[in-house]
Formats: sequence, C-alpha cells, structure tokens
Amino acid sequence: MEAIVEWPEPVVRVQTLAGWDTIPDRYVKAPSERPDLTATAAGLANSVIPVIDFASLAAGGATEAVRAACRDWGFFQLVNHGIGSAAAARRAWRDFFALPMEEKQRYANSPATFEGYGSRLGVAKGGLLDWGDYFFLHLSPPSHPAKWPSSPPQLREKTEEYCGAVGKVIEQVKRAISAALGVEEGFMEAAFGAAGAAVRVNYYPKCPQPELTLGLSPHSDPGGLTVLLPDEHVKGLQVRHAGEWITVDTVPGGLIVNIGDQIQVLTNGTFQSVEHRVIVNAAVDRLSIAYFHNPQDDLLIEPANELVTRAAPAKYKPMKYKDYKMQIRMQGPGGKSHVDLLRTT
Repeated sequence: MEAIVEWPEPVVRVQTLAGWDTIPDRYVKAPSERPDLTATAAGLANSVIPVIDFASLAAGGATEAVRAACRDWGFFQLVNHGIGSAAAARRAWRDFFALPMEEKQRYANSPATFEGYGSRLGVAKGGLLDWGDYFFLHLSPPSHPAKWPSSPPQLREKTEEYCGAVGKVIEQVKRAISAALGVEEGFMEAAFGAAGAAVRVNYYPKCPQPELTLGLSPHSDPGGLTVLLPDEHVKGLQVRHAGEWITVDTVPGGLIVNIGDQIQVLTNGTFQSVEHRVIVNAAVDRLSIAYFHNPQDDLLIEPANELVTRAAPAKYKPMKYKDYKMQIRMQGPGGKSHVDLLRTT
C-alpha cells in the first residue's frame, strides 16, 4: 500500500473556526454518533477508570489489577509515577498553539508521514472531519530536527524530557503486562522488537455546537501502548464500556494508559483494545499529549505461541505493523473495524 503524499483538498485549521456561530457541515456527525452532553454534564455517564499505583506496579504487586484493567477496560490510570516534567511540556505546547497561524503553518504535515501540524486523519475527499488540530512527531526513530517547532524555544527540550520519562514508565508497564499474562517477564519486550515511539499533541479548540461533533471519532489505537497526559482542567475523553460511552474522570496528576490493537492481536484477544473518542467544549479549549509505544515497523505481529492452544486457536491473521498503520492512515478512525478485519473467524 503506497502512501499518499498530499491531502486531497485544502486543509482547514479547526482553530480558525472556533469563533463561528455554527460549525461547517463537514464536522456534523450523524445523529447516532453525536455525544450526549446532557448526561455528561449531569454526571450520569462519568467514571473513574481503574487506578493503579506505579510504585506497586514497578514492585510487581499490581499483577491482578493490571490483568483486570487490561481484560475488562483496556484502560487504566497510573498514579504516583514520579514524572515531574509533564506540566512544563503541556505549557510549551499551549504556547505553540497560541502562535500566529502563519507560524504554525510552517510545519503543516502531509499524509505521507503525518509528521507536523495537522487537522485531519484519513484521506477520503469530502469525508467528515473531527473538531481538532494536532502536532505529530516521531521519537524513535526520530523525526528530522526541522520537523520540530523552533518556537517556543524550549518546546523540544521539555517534550523530550517528558517523553523520556514516559518511556521509562512504559518499560515497567510492559513487564507488568507480561506478568498479568502469566508469561516470562521479557515477553512483551521481545514481542515488540526494536520498538518505536511517537507523540501527538492534541488541541481541541472551543466549539460553538459541541453536541453535533466530536474532537476525535471512535477508534482503538493501532499500536501497542498509549500513555495520555490529559488536560488538567477539562474532561473530554470517553471510553466505550459495557456498551456505553463513559466520560473519564481523571485523577489529578495521573496518566491514562491504554492497550492498542497490536496487544489485542499478540495476546490472542486476552487483553482488548477499546474504542474511545473525544468530546469538545463550547466554552474552553483542551490540550492533551499522547505518547505511543509501538512494535518494530517491519515486525510481523500475530497471536503469540504461548497464548495459542487447541482450545483457543489463533483468532487473528498476522500483519506487519507498518502495513496496519498505513491502512489506518488511509482510512482514518473506524471504531474497531480495522482490527476486526484481522479476525480469522
């Protein structure tokens, strides 16, 4: 599958639409896909997803909690992780999105790599769009230095400091997931090969009609593990749980960890990636930072031999991560449809 190197039509920055009285038709979702903001505001659909103490996890004492979270939710919040650089990284990116548009446009991205300043996922001409802008960067292997914004001046330093700390947390999380699966400690490490890492800073401008649109459509993450630094003031992440959309009540200072499609395939469905989406707000903008930890690009990901038996045969076809990633780049968010295409039955 060949990458498309240009967007099929001019890209509109959502931030430029935030002052309008109504949203353009391209952002209006079908009635069945619109969020129920009334229930969210009333607190009827809010939930604190499982919370795990990092110190306990790192010491090997949270195995059952990790197992239950990955099996039943696909998400958990990590507290007491000791990362003190999160606030500075968040401030630096808020400063970037506050820059004049012509400055940000210098970093406009393309669908070939998605690196840089973006405002859409998927390349279907005339397709529905989400109410959000973003900035995407590869960390390992790294993006070219020219992809990094030069302003604010400490943005790269603060981002790399924060992401470096998250990477160390991820290593402990992978060991904990291996323990939760009942396999060797290095199982996840070996399965991911020379793992890659990337960061996407999500910026959701205020929206005049938040009841009609979404900041990010329903999807499960294509990679291995995602660590999200949520907005410290405004809720927006929704997780599908037991058939309902649950607005996540974040724990102050916590990080949100979720399982990606590659772990669902690798564990033969023992642990599940879970649909999630983002709602937007009429009064304020939101910013979050997502760190993605992914398998080696050219590695074939398939159900692990340790987790396939005669009673539980392989449920998914093998596929290289780079091919899976490209498929999603071309088609955009699609709920669980992408990983479902890999099912053998």
